[in-house]
Amino acid sequence: MQQTAYVASYGAHRGEEDPLRGRYGSGTIFFGSCNLRCLFCQNADISQSLAGSPVTSGELAGLMLTLQDQGCHNINLVSPSHVVAEILDALVIAAGQGLKLPLVWNTGGYDSPEALELLDGVVDIYMPDMKYSDPETARKYSDIRDYPRVNQEAVREMFRQAGDLQMDERGIATRGLLVRHLVLPESLAGTEDIVRFLAEEISPDTYLNLMDQYRPCHHARSHPPLDRRITREEYQAALDAARKAGLTRLDERRSFLSFL
Repeated sequence: MQQTAYVASYGAHRGEEDPLRGRYGSGTIFFGSCNLRCLFCQNADISQSLAGSPVTSGELAGLMLTLQDQGCHNINLVSPSHVVAEILDALVIAAGQGLKLPLVWNTGGYDSPEALELLDGVVDIYMPDMKYSDPETARKYSDIRDYPRVNQEAVREMFRQAGDLQMDERGIATRGLLVRHLVLPESLAGTEDIVRFLAEEISPDTYLNLMDQYRPCHHARSHPPLDRRITREEYQAALDAARKAGLTRLDERRSFLSFL
């Protein structure tokens, strides 16, 4: 019996990190719903409901193969943590029909040990968020308990499975860990603690996208200081903290703040 997941959209995405998008784009599949409830979510129309259309395992496999045929460099599964069984079922079908691209697990970082055990040897590139270092902040803004502990354990296991990010001669990621961290106003995300954790407990060679594009979305305008964008000074402080911690592999795309 085939599993069913909801897919909100799919296609070649050219806005991802350089090692993922390359020349032809990252083959993203956006799943409806999410296991987090971030009140500032920039994709709330997709993440906070079962947005999109139901697809069977065979149809999901077909989407993966279509993205491969279009020349995408990888299959990038966005918000996949609640549809692990459906994805694994689809991968069996897709692999049998010639899927060869690296698989990217693009997650909010709240992944259970049981799920990650199932993904060992299946996922090539782990791309988790590290959203918060403080559990009360996580509870307040994402309605989730014990996020830092679960998140850090997940990142440790992802690194154990995949190691530091590796790239081919074109600069395209083939395997490893790529971490995303969204800088929030007034250091709400706990950036200093997170970059220190990565450098000291994961690897100083961790590839980190320190994201500066926070803007008030969803319910954020009712929750100061999330009702404003971050400043250049706040982002520079985050960069300084990452470098002071010893992280040198920082995603080097042009800063969003340079347009302000």
